[in-house]
Amino acid sequence: MRIIAARDYNHMSRQAANIISAQVLLKPNCVLGLATGSSPIGTYKQLIEWYNKGDIDFRQVKSVNLDEYVGLDYTSNQSYIYFMRSNFFDHINIDPANTNVPCGANPNAEEECERYDALIHSLGGIDLQLLGLGPNGHIGFNEPDDHFTKGTHKVALSDATIHANKRFFEREEDVPRFAYTMGICDIMQAERVVMVVSGESKAGIVREAFLGPVTPQVPASILQLHKNFTLVADAAALSQMSHTYD
Repeated sequence: MRIIAARDYNHMSRQAANIISAQVLLKPNCVLGLATGSSPIGTYKQLIEWYNKGDIDFRQVKSVNLDEYVGLDYTSNQSYIYFMRSNFFDHINIDPANTNVPCGANPNAEEECERYDALIHSLGGIDLQLLGLGPNGHIGFNEPDDHFTKGTHKVALSDATIHANKRFFEREEDVPRFAYTMGICDIMQAERVVMVVSGESKAGIVREAFLGPVTPQVPASILQLHKNFTLVADAAALSQMSHTYD
């Protein structure tokens, strides 16, 4: 595990964007695993800026997103496909046909999860997976549990996750209670994993996930075992860690 200490959110975003842009330059037809939420927005903004300068080309890139709320389709401005289009895809030259997000409008969970796992397999797996970190240690929507779930699955969102996501909705009651998410195995099989974390509110879970034991009660802790995992975090998020960083 490598830890890159950033000064603040903007520096963290630039550092993560450096890693992603290097991946695209090295392998123009790479498969990027992408995340939503507030943490990666700055990373996407930096990549857009470099694209507008002509420094990076996404024409051959394929993407697979981590998750989607069950019950929302692409027309909902709270869906993750809408988020990705608004914050990234519509501002770069990626082929929309090469972008993939679980279909939250499919009510058949078994069918949708099998389809998404088959899709990831058909692409040859993920070259680089971008992650955020939930307040309870979830990655994607893999919530604390008594086991690590392997493949894409439907998950009931925890109260902590619903509370954390209510800021994106008018009312907490509007937050969907279920989501489709890549499983831990999908994430761990990525060739490289990069996590972005910012803010003092995440300091405790950062310490627990990366200095504590590997346990499904803290899903992100499994990343301690990944062969090529990089944590990019700002000083506030790393404030309870005691290591020397890059």
